[in-house]
Amino acid sequence: MHLLLPLVLLAASPQPAGREGVVTLAADSEAQWVSFDLTPGNQIRFTLTLDERPVTAILDTGVSYSVLAAKSAAADPTRVTANGQATAIGGGGNGAVAVGWLATRRLAIGGLTRTGGGVTVADLPALATGSAQAVDMLIGRDVTGGQALDIDYANHRFRLLPSGRLPFVGAIAPLAISPGRRVYESSATIATRRLAPMIVDTGDGSALTLSAASARTAGIARLPTTTTISFGLAGETVSTLAILPAVSLGQQVVRNVEARVEPAGGFSETIGVAGRIGSGLLQNYRVLLDPGAGRMVLKPGPEANAPPLRSTSGLLVGLERDRLKVLHVMRGGPAAAAGWQPGETICRINDQPVTTDYPTSALAKWAIGAPGTAVRLGLCDGTVRTLTLRQFY
Repeated sequence: MHLLLPLVLLAASPQPAGREGVVTLAADSEAQWVSFDLTPGNQIRFTLTLDERPVTAILDTGVSYSVLAAKSAAADPTRVTANGQATAIGGGGNGAVAVGWLATRRLAIGGLTRTGGGVTVADLPALATGSAQAVDMLIGRDVTGGQALDIDYANHRFRLLPSGRLPFVGAIAPLAISPGRRVYESSATIATRRLAPMIVDTGDGSALTLSAASARTAGIARLPTTTTISFGLAGETVSTLAILPAVSLGQQVVRNVEARVEPAGGFSETIGVAGRIGSGLLQNYRVLLDPGAGRMVLKPGPEANAPPLRSTSGLLVGLERDRLKVLHVMRGGPAAAAGWQPGETICRINDQPVTTDYPTSALAKWAIGAPGTAVRLGLCDGTVRTLTLRQFY
């Protein structure tokens, strides 16, 4: 909770007919693992080849059609054509972003090759990954949906297999690609209430996101809550945040799940879904996504039953070079009680300077420290404040 966990998702956007290309798998695709790292926003970041050029990408099963960043060196502006708008997360949940279209010759990921087809072109800010650097692409359903996708989070690798393969044993949950939205979808059960459809979204860094209506059905109002902020292609969204005692995904029961609740009329309601299952939950499992076989398979990893990290500071911050900018002050937290405001900047923590490697450094753990700990925060204007940590949700 000390890092921004952004959300990026496009619903089905209008695409030129017949331009998804032809996808093939190599005979040895099972042996062709693709290495990845997790961004500070819990997203799968890797390198692929697009038209013989290496590009960085996020594996995003919540995207209907793969997206190329307009600022990427691979996006030749003279070849991009306007292609309407797509629905995106942010700006209150139902924002629309302008998109273009770029025909491509060849895309390769591990043992998968797609010839022909094309990609949507849109702005992909760095904030979309919670990292200081933007990526070139979001790889979505149009590339991976016809295969089985085996994600080995523990070893930071994934591979693409023929649909129907079952490379490991685990709990099974339903999975399909919706005919209208064209994304991966499953269901979840909370307090005996089945919620469907739930988008299975590896590009969403949070664990579980619910529409306002789904949250009411699940009885979230009975739990302690606070607020959090997310960023998508259409802007920022403030959501309610709670810890659910248990969520069932098919045969798998997941304990202590961090859940975000969108405001009424938010993104999920706009596109007609109950919510999203994100990488913040999936990363604690080995995951097989095989919509062709109708199943998601979950094998618990060593962190599957670990409690989620909770903010004890009530400050959500983003890194801007050598400083932290306050993005959100969580409702009911110690920072709110002390009068902190969004936009304030922090340059030192317990007399240590903020550096560019902050997101992966031990220093970043201050905001989830033990209740009762007093933290000295040096603002960039030279003033120093002391914040005493406590549990508040």
